[in-house]
Amino acid sequence: RMSGHLWLKFIGTVVGLLWLLPTQAHNALPDTLEQVRPSVVAVGVYNPLGSPRQEFRGTGFVVGNGHQVVTNNHVLPDKLSDRHKEVLAVFSGRGNKVRVHEARVLARDPAHDLVLLYISNPLPALQLASPGAVREGERIAFTGFPLGMVLGLYPVTHQGIVSAIAPLAQPQISSKAITRDMLRSMRSASQALQLDATAYPGNSGSAVYLQHSGAVVGVLNSVLVKENKESVIQKPSGISYAIPVRHVHELLKKAGN
Repeated sequence: RMSGHLWLKFIGTVVGLLWLLPTQAHNALPDTLEQVRPSVVAVGVYNPLGSPRQEFRGTGFVVGNGHQVVTNNHVLPDKLSDRHKEVLAVFSGRGNKVRVHEARVLARDPAHDLVLLYISNPLPALQLASPGAVREGERIAFTGFPLGMVLGLYPVTHQGIVSAIAPLAQPQISSKAITRDMLRSMRSASQALQLDATAYPGNSGSAVYLQHSGAVVGVLNSVLVKENKESVIQKPSGISYAIPVRHVHELLKKAGN
């Protein structure tokens, strides 16, 4: 039989291990971030004649064979100036060590505001989670460039949970409030990930990944979703949205990958 002293020691050990479990899960993020960060890029325009030469318009992340970059369709410029020799570009590196990769469009998904780009020099790619792998309550993070050119090429990470998985567009009280985009979204039965984390304009196109594994479960996109879900709410705080990763899988298939 175990003595009272040994019982107390045993119980103390068990309680200590239970106490460590959430801490260890929480501390998984630094290790995951080390793996994710090399795959996070800025997307924008390179102008060899301009000052500055780089214009960061959003965030992207590398997938597939390392030559492909996913971002939001709205991040891309409407047009480029041939006169100023502007090119669509992906920017990798950190701080002042910026590497410019000329990019071209492989495939677009305007309905979900996604685009797939091609770069000739490969970079480390992120793993895509299988469609439907994420659950409400999962701890997630996203890494990107929230203020673009203001902070330079220093990736910033935000964390939170998946608060809800809900339709991309909600039925409105009045038919007058329904826009064409809302109607299209309601018909397509698309869903969005609602995140308990704050994002900024430069975060558009950031990969939303699981903290414990780094697997991508969505693409940050508050612009498209807020137009559909929150057109009647002014400046909501602390909430962001992402397009589920299944649409990235579909985009890769569309591009023949």
